[in-house]
Amino acid sequence: MNAPRNSRLTGYAAVGAPALMALYGGIRLVPGSRQPGLGWTAGHTAMFAGLLLFVPVLLALRGLLAPRGTTAGRLAANAALGTAFAGLLASLVQIGIDLYAGVVSATEDEQSRLFGRVQDVPGVLPAVYQVGPLLFYVGLLALLVAASVGAGRTLRWWSPVLMLVGTLATGVDLAFIPLAAACYLVALAPLTRPATALRPALA
Repeated sequence: MNAPRNSRLTGYAAVGAPALMALYGGIRLVPGSRQPGLGWTAGHTAMFAGLLLFVPVLLALRGLLAPRGTTAGRLAANAALGTAFAGLLASLVQIGIDLYAGVVSATEDEQSRLFGRVQDVPGVLPAVYQVGPLLFYVGLLALLVAASVGAGRTLRWWSPVLMLVGTLATGVDLAFIPLAAACYLVALAPLTRPATALRPALA
């Protein structure tokens, strides 16, 4: 019973994570949504939930890499998974801080001062805002590449390519978040198929 249930959860997460990400991206384009208020809270809540849905997605991608591969391959796959989870945790902390700042601040100036105090704490800026969140995308991309190369590949080449395009787009301008979400949705679409339709790849 667990396998079908987990398969359904993965399918829902592969659609829900990009959809919630797109919702966040759409909300932040609405005037007034980048300051304390309903728009800020709704958008960041959607993004927080979307990030949480990447947990089963990451586990499913690691599951596509069969355990019968080489020791080095298994270690590399596990390292990619660990990297992605570390980055995901940093992203969740960042969004959590944003949510808190939006709730407790009455004005944009108060919000900016709170952000300044938080980011002045040694280590917070690189770990939560600059370097940490990037690890999520590095690990996710590594898992997608591993599942899309070699004779035992389970994903097509365009999955990691679309993921990379979407990620780079948000790096250029956060206004492209809805576009990135669309890229992620297509890239993860194979995970919505039944598990039996995906042949395990060698890790």
